[in-house]
Amino acid sequence: MNIHIPTPLRSFTGGAETVAVPGATVAEVFTNLTTEFPALKQQLFNAEGKLRSFVNVYLNDEDLRYLPSKDATEVAATDELTIIPSIAGGSACCSCCPLL
Repeated sequence: MNIHIPTPLRSFTGGAETVAVPGATVAEVFTNLTTEFPALKQQLFNAEGKLRSFVNVYLNDEDLRYLPSKDATEVAATDELTIIPSIAGGSACCSCCPLL
């Protein structure tokens, strides 16, 4: 299965935009991914082994959070996972900003 790696995490995959990782379920694919690229583990998972809240994962075009089996979802070699980190931020920077 191919996993699409977002730009901020590519330094942990040797610059690879996409990596091929085997596995029968999403969880197994992530286990194999973090075995092959150990530094990714702390970027993707918290201390309890759960995906970090700001990491969004899509199986093909489906948000993993809304799939009935979540990370136990079975996958095929032709499926694709896409990792998308949430982007947050923004605050009023100074008194010149109109929302202050």
